[in-house]
Amino acid sequence: MSLYTFNEPGRLVSPILVAAFDGWIDAGGASSVAAAHLADGGTAIATFDGDILFDYRARRPTLEIEDGRISELTWPTLDLWHRRIDDHDLLVLTGAEPDFRWHEFGAAVVELATRLDVGLWISLGAIPAAVPHTRDVHVLGSASRPDLLRGDIQAGPAGILRVPAAAISTLEHAIGEAGIPAVGYYAQVPHYMSGPYPAAAVELVRAVGRHLGSDIPVGSLADEARALRTRLDAATALEDTTRTYVERLESMVDEERLPSGEDLISEIEDFLRDRGNGGTGGASGSGPAGGAGGPSGGGARD
Repeated sequence: MSLYTFNEPGRLVSPILVAAFDGWIDAGGASSVAAAHLADGGTAIATFDGDILFDYRARRPTLEIEDGRISELTWPTLDLWHRRIDDHDLLVLTGAEPDFRWHEFGAAVVELATRLDVGLWISLGAIPAAVPHTRDVHVLGSASRPDLLRGDIQAGPAGILRVPAAAISTLEHAIGEAGIPAVGYYAQVPHYMSGPYPAAAVELVRAVGRHLGSDIPVGSLADEARALRTRLDAATALEDTTRTYVERLESMVDEERLPSGEDLISEIEDFLRDRGNGGTGGASGSGPAGGAGGPSGGGARD
């Protein structure tokens, strides 16, 4: 049984396939928001079967009740979109991260990429990290060969990092094994964020634009990023503990250094404990979300 239905898009010229899912490596919703922005105005050319891929008890459909009557159900979806940007064909695979059949899902996506003659795969992700909201968003890269990353983005982190895998990473690996060039861009999001972080989405959209050789408009995302920055600055200024902590992160970023994993976890725990013992709530989106369990702090490194 096929995992997806397919609508032939016609002849594509060296298409690039961008992929991002909500879930594990989507801190601040940045990668899924970036993917949705890139797919906006496009046409769905493949739709994956949610009854096969999703656990509806873990990812329940949204029920709308109007005047006591069940009027609508909205189900989680996963689609491949096609749109043109300037003279380029862009494919965007986005939606809910599958719960089941990751091996079959990977094979199906490789089949689609081969069928559509995809010339490059780009994974998008966002990870919580020991970075302040007062500095530019840093993006880490992964690549199936060293010459694929664009701009000043470097592959990293150095050494071996062991973390629980996301579906997007298993796809990038499968695509690379199939001989299709593959890169990944992972924006670092301040670990104390508990809501959307549009600044990271903006940087991920720009990373895709570099591969297309196009300046992709970011639209309202830039305005949302500026508005959130203003709220976060105001919340930080009101609380000594938060201000001191953000200044500590600023100094580490400015000096291009990070604490050890154990020191970082200890600092995060102390920060969260201090806030819980008397800190104020601050602006929307400024509360700590916990960061030690995310990909940037919870893995084992050799």
